Amino acid sequence: MCGLFGVRSPERDVARLTYFGLFALQHRGQESAGIAVSDSGRLTTLRDMGLVTQVFDEQKLRGLRGELAIGHTRYSTTGSSQWWNAQPLVQHGSARTIALGHNGNLTNAAELRAELAEQGHRPGTTADTEVIAALIANDPAPLADAVAGAMRKLDGAY
Repeated sequence: MCGLFGVRSPERDVARLTYFGLFALQHRGQESAGIAVSDSGRLTTLRDMGLVTQVFDEQKLRGLRGELAIGHTRYSTTGSSQWWNAQPLVQHGSARTIALGHNGNLTNAAELRAELAEQGHRPGTTADTEVIAALIANDPAPLADAVAGAMRKLDGAY
């Protein structure tokens, strides 16, 4: 179980909205919390171990500026409870850089991880989320098509 929250609003403080959304979803995951914001293509992410109120304070929220945000509270089911598995994960691929938060379990993650390794991807986490993010970030198709292509490869619940 994890908590996910997303918002797009050019007029609002999306980091603060996401903070309160994650606070309301804290019961879905209490290991780690994170927020990623996008501001005209610039991606800023802050994530750490702990509860939402332990990870974020006023100063940190002020540093997260943008018009798009996603947030995540984690309860690990796949991958250990370690900082590198805190989400949203940022994946720098050959086609794009994305931040991704995910709830669920992939039953074919090991196979997809092996396929990505053959293509030169070196995993930095043990979370299924990294597999999904790598598929999307390395697909040269437009973003919507890259997401759809990744989803066609995924087995499990997400």
